Amino acid sequence: MLALSFLSVITLALAVNAYKSHLQQANRNHHELAAAAAGRCRTPPTRQSSSSADLVTQSALLVGAALPTGIPVSASEAFPSYSKSWTTIVVKPTPPPSSTHVHTEPVHDNVLPTAVPAPVASTAAPDIGEEKVAATSKTSAFTPNGIKAGIAGGDSYPYVKDHIGWWYDWSPTPSKSGKPIGVPMLWGGGTADATDAARLKAFQQLKTVPVYVLGFEEPDCAPGSGSAGMTVDAAVSKWEQLMAPLKAKGAKLGSPSMCKQADETWLAEFAKKIKTPWDITAIHVNKNSLDGVKKDIDHYKKYGKPIWVTEFACVADNPNFVPCTNQAQINKFIQDIVPFLESHPDIYAYAYSNGLGLGNVWPMTTSDGKLSASGKAYLDAISKFH
Repeated sequence: MLALSFLSVITLALAVNAYKSHLQQANRNHHELAAAAAGRCRTPPTRQSSSSADLVTQSALLVGAALPTGIPVSASEAFPSYSKSWTTIVVKPTPPPSSTHVHTEPVHDNVLPTAVPAPVASTAAPDIGEEKVAATSKTSAFTPNGIKAGIAGGDSYPYVKDHIGWWYDWSPTPSKSGKPIGVPMLWGGGTADATDAARLKAFQQLKTVPVYVLGFEEPDCAPGSGSAGMTVDAAVSKWEQLMAPLKAKGAKLGSPSMCKQADETWLAEFAKKIKTPWDITAIHVNKNSLDGVKKDIDHYKKYGKPIWVTEFACVADNPNFVPCTNQAQINKFIQDIVPFLESHPDIYAYAYSNGLGLGNVWPMTTSDGKLSASGKAYLDAISKFH
């Protein structure tokens, strides 16, 4: 019995000595690790056996040693200016923001980083992707007030002003109170009729630089009946004389809008001859189905610019120009085209046309100035988005 007790004492003493030896080694490693974390030592610690490593970890947990990522670290060791306490914290890897270049090197087995990153209280911005960032930027620059919907002609303005971002009335000086932006227009060359001549004179007298300005109204059709009727060369001359200086001062230029829609060739020739390119491709869409609308828009995508549909109307345009007169058909067309234009990535603005030659059912207002059934249909459609 005595011999057995004596043997037990010896065994216990050996175990205590072994534990002390391991603990001393662990403390040495702790100092090496802490020094490495503070940038004072670039020599990796001595490789430990699995049993010794366990003790190092246990010791580190007690004293707050700086260990590789994921292991508790002493705030006062890793971040001397951050805290005077020995509160244990956990350091986890945080990838650098994509917009900031950070030089990093791989951490090999048993080699620690030369420094522990300081804690930063920040909220990372959501990753919306490059394409979405680009689209957002374009929208803010090319969509008036951030609202695509608009009107061509100011008759219905009082009814829709809270739901549109812009409007125009084919003049160089659209003016109404409210948030929607009135977009001026260089309608023609001054030779189509007296109204064209008066508009040209007023445009030449502009004293301010507009945010947006639209180019010629249907110069590819004969003058009269709402078309400017201009040769390409005459339009190029007026464009460089009157539109180019506005662009130089910061205005965004809308291209001439074509009468012949997807069948045009005028704009292609104009684009080759001008020295000052437009910023926005302005188009007219007179169709009675989405298939026709898509055809027109697809044609103008080739110019590679944001598109404004500055006039759209329900019209059977082949073989003749015949405005829609059936209210149910008009309502269906409006209900289809508005969501389509709102969601189309190439369309930055659109406007319901209240122009000439569209009959007495399509216009947004009645003869006594009230909102028509068609006007109500448009208001209902855009109100879902704005």
